[in-house]
Formats: sequence, C-alpha cells, structure tokens
Amino acid sequence: MAASMSLYPYNPLLYFSTPSCFRSQLRNLERGHLGSARLKRLVKLAAHSNPKILKTNRKSKYGDALSLYDSDEDDEEMDEDDDEDDDDWLSDEEFAEPAKFDVSNKRLKSKAVKRKDREREWEWGLRSFDNEQSIRLPRSERVASLQRNESGNVVNGDTVSRNVKNKKYPRLSEEIPLDLKWLPLLDYLSTFGMKESHFIQIYERHMQALQINVGSAQERLEYLMSVGVKHRDVRRILLRQPQILEYTVENNLKSRVAFLRALGIPNSRMGQIIAAAPSLFSYSVENSLKPTVRYLVEEVGIKEKDLGKVIQLSPQILVQRIDISWNMRYMFLTKELGAPRDSIVKMVTKHPQLLHYSIDDGLLPRINFLRSIGMKNSDILKVLTSLTQVLSLSLEENLKPKYLYLVNELNNEVQSLTKYPMYLSLSLDQRIRPRHRFLVSLKKAPKGPFPLGSLVPTDECFCQQWAGTSLDKYLAFRQRLLLQKFAEKYERKM
Repeated sequence: MAASMSLYPYNPLLYFSTPSCFRSQLRNLERGHLGSARLKRLVKLAAHSNPKILKTNRKSKYGDALSLYDSDEDDEEMDEDDDEDDDDWLSDEEFAEPAKFDVSNKRLKSKAVKRKDREREWEWGLRSFDNEQSIRLPRSERVASLQRNESGNVVNGDTVSRNVKNKKYPRLSEEIPLDLKWLPLLDYLSTFGMKESHFIQIYERHMQALQINVGSAQERLEYLMSVGVKHRDVRRILLRQPQILEYTVENNLKSRVAFLRALGIPNSRMGQIIAAAPSLFSYSVENSLKPTVRYLVEEVGIKEKDLGKVIQLSPQILVQRIDISWNMRYMFLTKELGAPRDSIVKMVTKHPQLLHYSIDDGLLPRINFLRSIGMKNSDILKVLTSLTQVLSLSLEENLKPKYLYLVNELNNEVQSLTKYPMYLSLSLDQRIRPRHRFLVSLKKAPKGPFPLGSLVPTDECFCQQWAGTSLDKYLAFRQRLLLQKFAEKYERKM
C-alpha cells in the first residue's frame, strides 16, 4: 500500500498566468465586446502534472510574461493517407514589421516610420504569410481603409491587419480575438491538415499554445517526426495535447523518448506510442513514469522482459491510475471467477487493455454471456487466460453470432471452446464461414462436429492440409461468398 501511495505525488499548484492578449480580452469583456459564453471559454486553463519543468519568470521581447512552457529564446532553440514532408515551412522574417505591433495588436507610435513609408505600406498591402507575394487589396478597399476610421478609434494599420486576418481565417477571426502574430504558426500547423475548427479547439483547451514562436513549434514537431511520428498523426496529437508545442526538445521530449527506449520500445513503434498517449510528455519521468513502471513490476507482477510488449499493447497504462485499476479488477476477477493471481497477471500481460475496461459494462456482461451458453467458471477462466481479448468483443455483433454458428452450422458443443478459444477471435465472414463452406463444397467436411483446428492455420496451410487444392481457388471461392453475403445484406436493407 505504501508503494501505491507514493506512486502519484500530485502537486495541487495550479499556475495561472495572464498574458497580454488575455488581459486585452478581459478589457474587451468589460466594455461589452465579449459575451458570457466567450468568457467561459477564456477561463479554461490547462493544469500541468509536472510543475518542475515550468519557467514562470520568462518574458518576451515585448516585456510581457510568456506562457509557462514557452521557449522562444535563441539559446534554447539551439539546445491513413500518408502526407509527404515537403511543406514550405515559414520563418519569422515573414512578419510584416512585427516590432511595430504590441501584443494587443495595436499600432505603436514610431518616429522612425515616415509618412511616405506608411503610405507605401498601405498602398501595396502586407506580405502573405503562406507565400512571398503581396496581398493586394482592391483599390476601392485600399482607399476606403485609408479614409474611414471605424468607430472613431481604429487606425489604418489595425484595419489592414484585420482585413488580412479575416481573409486568411474568417471563422477564426469571428470566434476568438485572433492576434496577427499568431498567423505564421497557424499557417505552419495548417500543413498538417489543421483547420479553423481545430484551432478553435486548441484555443479553448490551451490558449497559450497559439502564442508559440513558429520556429520553436517547427523544431519540436520535426523532432517528433524524426523519432517515428507520422505526418498524418500530428493533427490528432495536437488536438489531444496542444501543450506539446511548448515542451522543449532538450528538457522534455528527448527524456521521455529515452525513457520509452529503456523499457524496450523499438524505434519502429515509437511514433505509434506517442500518437496513442501524447499526454505522457506532461508526466515527470522520475516522479510519475518510473513509479508507474515500478508498480507494474513489483505490485502487479509483470516481468521486466514483458514491459515493452505490455506498453506497446496499451501505452495508456503509463498515464492512468494503475493502482486503482489493478486493485479493482484483481478483486473482481478473484471474487467472480475464483481466478488465482497468476492467471490475472497472465491476462494483463497478454491484454493490458483489461485495466481500462469497465467492470459493469465490459467485464461482467461478457462473463455472464459465457455462463449463459453453458460454460462453468473454470471453463471461462481457461478461455480468458488463453484469450483475454474476448472481453473486448461485441456481444451482439461478435460473440453471439459466432456461438450460434458454432452450434447450428458446425455441430460443435460449447465445451470445444476451452480447447480452441481462438475460435472466438476469428472473423466469422472472413475465416470461419468461408473455410467451412469451402470444405463442404469439396465434400471434404467430416460428418459430425466440424474440426475447429482447420480454422486456425494460415490460408496457404489450410489449402494444403485440409482442402488439398490451390490457394487461388479458395480465395476466389471466398470472394464470391463475401459478395453474396453483401448482396443479401443490401437486399434486407432495401
């Protein structure tokens, strides 16, 4: 118990920062520019489980406090469709004179900028952030923007900036107070398939992520892709864990990747692990990840040589309250089936997703189904120890149809499942029915119970050992059967 209590040293501190854009939004709210619904979105702040890596005294070159994870300084920067990595990434040089804007996006007074320069800037427009061409406004719009002063307070620079933002991200400009300096980052993230709706989600979940310097964000995402994260998975990772844009490569990302490698995760699977559980980067290696692994070995009983396999099967096991999950399911299986500890450890090792399943909605209904078809607790325990993923199969679409086919078509008793539990994991349409019907068509199906052993080997071995025919002939038969089955389902729907 002492080990489990020391596993999760939660720190209740919640860091609350008010960057200048946030303060500007609150001022707008006081003036009645933002509704109550927008206020609720603005006050959603993300807590971090590892406050030790935070830097709370950092300031930007504008003198304002940066996000707790931001690292824009040069010294720190030194420290299923496949997308190709040929994106034309953007640089800070594509800002249109960023020093002339403060963080509230208001034009700063500068004696160095002469009237002629300003007129030339409004005449030719601002450079686009996704290419090096100018955004040429229609002449009527340029003249109107120079002459009108919206609400009597907006200067010409703000009007042009608003036009640029509205043209590039119209919905985003309506939903949130979009800062002009965010555009390079948004353009870069768009290369990963992110749309305006995704940026709104990120803003509502963790606003500070949109304030990151585009160079820093590029460095971090390029590192993730260098260790195996696929281009198409970046969007899903950022939507689930936008704070990754703030985590430095040297102080955060590399240490977590090194931790996974030390557990035996091969490089070929590293990207899949990160995509499945990106929140692991927010956990301290020493105070959270290592204690979790230690608990799996010392308290649960998983062998160290199996750790890599267990984590590959269920990366989420590193970021959940493993002590609570394990104790609840251990007590349930012990009481419900009389399962010994060794059997439960085997179940977790083969199928660690067991620790995620609901007891009332997942484990118990499937155990009760196996009981309802005549299996005793000892038989159920044998099946679950050998094939724990039975607990993940759908009752209506998987387990029940296979049972009915077993007894009605294959003439087998339910007890045969204790010898061939793999039957429950095989596809009824792709494996069980085609092989049975194929042997029947060849008049090679034995009388009486159909041999479940013929369903286990590969297609090639099945044709050689059981059908005595070519693989092509069997595949053609299976294809016709699948088309016939599809036609029958289609007719029933019609």
